[in-house]
Amino acid sequence: MLKKLLFLLCATSALAQNVCQPDAPGSYKVRLSINTALDDQAYTWNDNEMYLFRATIAFAMRQQFPGQEYEVSNILVCELKPRVSFWFVVTSLENPATPVGKELVESAVRKSRNRINSAFLLTDQTLEFLGIPPTLASPVVPATEPWLIVFGVVMGVVCAGIIFLLVSGVVQRKRKKNKKAPDADEETRETSENPDGIYNRSFSDDDKFTQM
Repeated sequence: MLKKLLFLLCATSALAQNVCQPDAPGSYKVRLSINTALDDQAYTWNDNEMYLFRATIAFAMRQQFPGQEYEVSNILVCELKPRVSFWFVVTSLENPATPVGKELVESAVRKSRNRINSAFLLTDQTLEFLGIPPTLASPVVPATEPWLIVFGVVMGVVCAGIIFLLVSGVVQRKRKKNKKAPDADEETRETSENPDGIYNRSFSDDDKFTQM
């Protein structure tokens, strides 16, 4: 069993040297800015972190292609640099010596980019897949349909106009009543001075001459 495991490790290492090379077909360079992103909370990149990276890529491939059980062994890495950067390639399930097409890897990475970033507490700017553009944010879908918003605005304007007309009509009627009130008071006062409703100043002048 131990001999078999050693053989697989040696075979994987040899395969990685042949398939995973800088600028080779199907290979991608990854660059991480851990210290820049996390500052005092930055972690050290080691074999465990590399295993997690390979696992996340295998996860992305499985998510993109259901039923195709990619394993960590299908993700080869090479040219690891301390700062941290390295190259990786995804090998075919049928032939481990053949890399998966670049468009397939790109679509898988783009689809699971957020999951990959969150696994390392990084972002599109601090976990860069050179040659794979960052995933564009999905368009925001409003909770309310646009036509409902427009309908609500129009109805609001119509209701405001109706209320304005009603209020202005009430105000105008009150003003008319206030204008008629003084005229009514004058008529009442004249009627109280002359109950019969007839007042002839010529008779009053005749009374004055008669007394004289």
